[in-house]
Amino acid sequence: MNPKQTSSKTVLITGASSGIGKCTADYLATKGYQVYGTSRHPESCPGIKNGFMIKMDVCNIASVKEAIAHIVGKEGHIDVLINNAGFGIGGAIEDTSTEMAKALFDTNFFGICRVLQEVLPVMRRQSGGLIINMSSIGGLIGLPFQGIYSASKFAVEGLSEALYKELSLSAINVVLIEPGDFKTEFTANRQIINTTHHADQFQRTMTVIENDEQTGQPPVKIAHLIEKIINTPNPGLRYAVGAFDQKLSIFLKKILPNRWFDQIIMSYYQLK
Repeated sequence: MNPKQTSSKTVLITGASSGIGKCTADYLATKGYQVYGTSRHPESCPGIKNGFMIKMDVCNIASVKEAIAHIVGKEGHIDVLINNAGFGIGGAIEDTSTEMAKALFDTNFFGICRVLQEVLPVMRRQSGGLIINMSSIGGLIGLPFQGIYSASKFAVEGLSEALYKELSLSAINVVLIEPGDFKTEFTANRQIINTTHHADQFQRTMTVIENDEQTGQPPVKIAHLIEKIINTPNPGLRYAVGAFDQKLSIFLKKILPNRWFDQIIMSYYQLK
């Protein structure tokens, strides 16, 4: 047997240059996992201690193929895939151009599709693996002035639900992580659209959103959860993580009439 196949688990994390991806990469590497983080510009990113940063543009299939081939050539296997690459848009839907919406979906949704289509054959050959797709509370609740971002995460939810069923007879597990607000660079990296419609409402809502993010919990909490999932033989499909009130909102959406729930959300984001 190839000695590489008996070594620690190999973990691939897309979008590992900052935020949740970077924190998770650093944490898992300290725990002895063989971690490969990806970035479009790895040469300008902080390195991963005891891990590797490699080039991958999830919007470019040739780049994805090259990165996956590199990892398989080095390690012989990919045990855990964490689809984390993504970004946000803040702005009214009617002010967001189709080109901007397509660019976001190309990373947040189609980027996941490209990586999955290259990693799944590897996991089938090795008869097992774990896929973790990073969703959001915004993939369960349509968030005002983050409509395009929410739509992309709703799409990730649907994709993952379907993939979970398609792989149910295999030894490949599929998991969705649904974070609330965490203090990362996501806030600073969000693309803000020049919003002319409901500009005052937009500013009030974004103030609430950004305050929640910058007073949010540290992303290492997600890294801890991911390690727990990796070591769970039969993980569930969904894991919500975040502040109590944010996880409560997911539950309330399931039990309250739509009108009541939407009124609560609009009041919270100062749209009333």
